[in-house]
Amino acid sequence: MSSFVASMVVVPTALALISLGGALYEFSVVDPFWPHRPDIIQPGRGGISRRRFWIPVHTAFELALLAALVATWSLPDVRFWLLVALASHLVMRIWSFMDFVPKALAFERAEPTSMDAAAARAWTRRSLLRLPLDLVTCLAMLSGFAAAVLVS
Repeated sequence: MSSFVASMVVVPTALALISLGGALYEFSVVDPFWPHRPDIIQPGRGGISRRRFWIPVHTAFELALLAALVATWSLPDVRFWLLVALASHLVMRIWSFMDFVPKALAFERAEPTSMDAAAARAWTRRSLLRLPLDLVTCLAMLSGFAAAVLVS
């Protein structure tokens, strides 16, 4: 069972780290430029489709995390860290659904000439505030993986 536990936790851990990498890429490569060039984030105009990355990554992470929780429920040291990761991720996702996703979709549909660059820059600055939640999720997943390895 020991290698099974570690393998069940390593998958969502890797997916959490991939998500963090995606967030860092957006913050450092995409967000500094798209408020001045909205077509960069408008798939209909040849720009990137953020949903092609975020929907599969979040879905895979959430399913893998739930499976890991089921598999490790009897191990309190592992379960604790996975629940911390789940709580942090849920806060970030709820906040995103309520605030960031609707505005991002509006920016993607807006005419580039009518885009409010100040509102777009404000969105990118506020979006950066989600990064600490991603970091908590990743650190909790890494701690959960470490605990799973110790159980092995």
